[in-house]
Amino acid sequence: MYEVIFEADTPAGKAFDVILLILILLSVIAVIIESVPAIETRYHPWLNRLEWTVTILFTIEFILRILVVQRPAGYLLSFYGIIDFLAVLPTYLAVFIAGAQGLIIIRALRLLRIFRIFKLTRYTSEGTVLIRALKASRNKISVFLFAVFTLVIIIGTLMYMIEGTENGFTSIPRGIYWAVVTMTTVGYGDIAPSTNLGQFVAALVMILGYGIIAVPTGIVTAEYSRVRNEDITTQTCPVCLCEGHEPDAIYCKHCGSKLNP
Repeated sequence: MYEVIFEADTPAGKAFDVILLILILLSVIAVIIESVPAIETRYHPWLNRLEWTVTILFTIEFILRILVVQRPAGYLLSFYGIIDFLAVLPTYLAVFIAGAQGLIIIRALRLLRIFRIFKLTRYTSEGTVLIRALKASRNKISVFLFAVFTLVIIIGTLMYMIEGTENGFTSIPRGIYWAVVTMTTVGYGDIAPSTNLGQFVAALVMILGYGIIAVPTGIVTAEYSRVRNEDITTQTCPVCLCEGHEPDAIYCKHCGSKLNP
């Protein structure tokens, strides 16, 4: 049962997860179309029955996942464990809280399993490499974001002093908001400088924005090129539930527990 529910290396496991994906898609589509008043009025009973059917099946699946793992707490606190719990919670909350059923759209996050289910190992391994690159870049990116945050405060304060309240810069936070919008090249246009000096500073900020956007991309790309891409399988550790093991792995590389053959 563990191999069927948690892994996709067997025909039964793959079939189980494919059925699971179909149910997720049906549920997400039902929530989306239910927001259309004409459809909701006409097909509400059918959509409601579908939602409760899917929720009950997800509840059974969630309970089975807890029963078959060696460490239930590890599963419940894992990323997929939290998502699986949130997938069944909204329907039950809707019985007591109006509007809570709309949170069912969270189930779309369960579609992340599709990379494991269809054994798209090329994409799964690439995702693993990207995660490793992001982890290796986190210190550099943190320093970069701190520098950008400081720069935004300085620019926002400067524009508040140059333009003043009469031109829409009513406070320093308002100036910081303008600096963020301008530096990210979004440019909503709800606030715009009117003075010559303010427009000159704005032009510099716009040009600076293009360079700032490129910096984190370069950091991650540099780290990405250093990470070695490895072939991995959908094998899941029965103890810590970690995935991404090599084809010849016998023991989990995270906790040392023996993997299922």
